[in-house]
Amino acid sequence: MPTQREVDEAALAQQVDKIIEGIQAKDIEALKRCYATDVVSFDVEPPLQHVGVDAKMRNWAKVFTFFTEVTYELRDLTLTVGDEVAFGHGFGRLRGTLQNGTTTSGMWVRVTFCYRKIDSTWLITHDQASVPFDVSTGRGVADLEP
Repeated sequence: MPTQREVDEAALAQQVDKIIEGIQAKDIEALKRCYATDVVSFDVEPPLQHVGVDAKMRNWAKVFTFFTEVTYELRDLTLTVGDEVAFGHGFGRLRGTLQNGTTTSGMWVRVTFCYRKIDSTWLITHDQASVPFDVSTGRGVADLEP
């Protein structure tokens, strides 16, 4: 019989799979079900924060306008699971075919997901995607790989 921690870890892995599937299908409604209504997102593009699930979905919708096909890859995800909260960190990359037909391999970003168990479902309450920057130039470094 699995422990509660094992059950929660499996549920979180399923939520991560749903995020990847939702991104690749460009399915805003599927993605929306993965986030808490009061999610706070620190994404790679302005503003500094996107507050609320509608703001997060507008951000995803904007991303999807650039791609005819999109793939999301997540590497080295490490999850830490508690009774009511969990967090994970790893590396994510969006790549695919742009509207003009150009194929892009994208860039790797650092990702963090924070979850809260709400009505027995793990939902993202905070996420962050970031790019390292070169201190001497103040510019992002987008060619790093995990």
